[in-house]
Amino acid sequence: MQRRAAAIYVALFIVIGAASYSLVATAEAPHIEFQNPEYELTSGDTFEAGSQTYNVQEITAQMQGGGHGGSASLARSGTLNYTNQTARYTVTWENNSTVTLDDTEWRVLTTGEENDTRFTLREDINESVLLQEDPNAADELARYNGSSWVVVRENGSERLVAPDNYFPEPESRTYEQGDTLPYEGNETTITSVSPDAVELAWNAPRMVTVDVANEGNVTLGDRTYLAHFPDNSTLQLTTDFESYRAQTEEIDTFHTHESGLWGVSILSFLTAVFLIGLAYMPSRY
Repeated sequence: MQRRAAAIYVALFIVIGAASYSLVATAEAPHIEFQNPEYELTSGDTFEAGSQTYNVQEITAQMQGGGHGGSASLARSGTLNYTNQTARYTVTWENNSTVTLDDTEWRVLTTGEENDTRFTLREDINESVLLQEDPNAADELARYNGSSWVVVRENGSERLVAPDNYFPEPESRTYEQGDTLPYEGNETTITSVSPDAVELAWNAPRMVTVDVANEGNVTLGDRTYLAHFPDNSTLQLTTDFESYRAQTEEIDTFHTHESGLWGVSILSFLTAVFLIGLAYMPSRY
């Protein structure tokens, strides 16, 4: 009688466990999808958001994780870019440094006074090059009586010429804060002059890159979009955040129920095994 009752309960728990497992095995997990996103894009597409034109530089999908026995997952992402036509650039010229303007080397010389906003660009003459280009002069300056001299050969003889009398007078240009000058093809404004450095700024186009993560927010123009990758080559941008929240809640609920059904299946089968063991235990009389 004991074993017959146990068999009935065992069969009941097996049926419950099998039914729970069947529901888990046949249930189709919901996934995020949007019927009418504002943008549906692939790599290479160009689109406008606000007053800015964007380009889809690339869409990538790669496996992540899976190490040390963990499960791997597919990570999708994308990269957008656009050109900021009025991006601000800055550069700092240290005092006594050299800069290139109009294919000429110049030395930056500030006055050293705290409140003086003037500075000078003095032509930085390459004395070694001029000496090497002159067939009548030695390639290097000579030292004589503690001073440097240019050795000039004339009519089979040599004479010493003071550098100031041999090399051309370097050109000088004086500027002050607020002035403009051409620099690397841009009309550049002198924004600050201090005893230690000169700062310049200008506006010019700049390529800007925007990284897009799956189901992450991205701001384009004056609007914020939700990015979604329905497959490995498509990017959707939508502002339907309410639909996204509802769908994520549905997915969370599904996984909660799925975990519960797994628990019922496992507990039912364990209970059936336990009852079989109890039914075949020897009785004491």
